[in-house]
Amino acid sequence: MYKIAVLGERDSIYGFATLGLETFPVEDAESGERTLKTLAAKDYAIIYITEGLMAQIKNEVAKYDEQRLPAIISIPGTGERNGVALENLQKLVIQAVGSDIFGNE
Repeated sequence: MYKIAVLGERDSIYGFATLGLETFPVEDAESGERTLKTLAAKDYAIIYITEGLMAQIKNEVAKYDEQRLPAIISIPGTGERNGVALENLQKLVIQAVGSDIFGNE
């Protein structure tokens, strides 16, 4: 059975545990990359990553772009917004429907 994980800064993700999701707080990019590799190798179908961490480990995340699983989805964190979550969502929508419904292309 597939699972869902939430990866990122502790303050941004602890609430997801109340929804039954497994949370994986990380302190820096290196531990974020290591945790992502571990989760991707296990039965996690969806991995949510806070946008602050996503910006730091973008190259590692890109390794999973062409794979069916896991789906890696950026979510806003409690820190400053950097646009990575919206950029990731736009990329997923273009991939799913074949065009930019946001009108940016």
